Amino acid sequence: MSERPKILVTQKIPADAYSLLYAIGEVEANMDEGVIWSPEELLRRAPGHDYLLCLLTDTINARLLEACASALPRLKLVANMAVGYNNIDVEAATRQQIAVSNTPGILSDTTADLAFALLLATARRIPEAERFLRAGKFTGWGPLLFCGAEVHGSTLGIIGAGRIGQFMAKRAGGFDMHVLYYNTKRLTADIEDRYQLTYVELDELLRLSDFVSLHVPYTSSTHHLIGERELALMKPSAILVNTARGPVVDEKALVRALQSGRIAGAGIDVFEHEPAVEPELLTMENVVLVPHIASASLKTRTRMATMATENIVAHAQGQRPPNQVNR
Repeated sequence: MSERPKILVTQKIPADAYSLLYAIGEVEANMDEGVIWSPEELLRRAPGHDYLLCLLTDTINARLLEACASALPRLKLVANMAVGYNNIDVEAATRQQIAVSNTPGILSDTTADLAFALLLATARRIPEAERFLRAGKFTGWGPLLFCGAEVHGSTLGIIGAGRIGQFMAKRAGGFDMHVLYYNTKRLTADIEDRYQLTYVELDELLRLSDFVSLHVPYTSSTHHLIGERELALMKPSAILVNTARGPVVDEKALVRALQSGRIAGAGIDVFEHEPAVEPELLTMENVVLVPHIASASLKTRTRMATMATENIVAHAQGQRPPNQVNR
């Protein structure tokens, strides 16, 4: 390129990533931490940039992409700082000959850590017990005080056995858990052996598991994958963990299942209408809620930001972005 490309960064990202962008182009960035531009604000700001570095909470729809394809300079790449990219209309981007990239592989361990932390915290009622203690209600040890669910030796059911699901199984091995899994495509025998995974159909997994952990991408086929029927199949003592995507679970059905005692509890990192949360969930002591922090270690987030910028740098240098998702 004869002129330095124009780059728009939609949200504040770890500092180390900016230097790569400043080295190749003119950077405009949202530096207000926690501020997410509305679709209207993005539509106002994005056209006229060569590259867009965005996050999962940014709405990159067909209208925006068409406006960016019509303006000069024309948008060439949307670099999503996330593994998932359901926030981007990839079909519309492809029609406009705009590349889309993501940041796969980096956050698998960190997300599995958080998923297992939610499992433990919900099973052992840790947030509930801490609130009790901080409120000054603890007057001494008692044999039934905050008795929770047994984790070691129990059965974990993993729905979606990609990298994160496999790493969740690896962590379960340290607790001598029996690990079942359901996947759209069965894993190879060597992977099953490596992580001590047993394949079962979805309904059987739901019936047999003490803990069910979700690790599927969000697509039309996984929308409300866990709903009224699936929750009814679970044990009354079972706990559901979701670090995948909010709409994978029918949140209203989950509320009803928790209120009725159909299942025992839930550990949730993602929400169906994020950032909104079903109000009833906020009142339940048998639910552990965290604000979409599965990949929130500084090391992981920095690497994600760096990988997103590396996709931009590669394209600007005439190379195919290493993590391009549309062909």
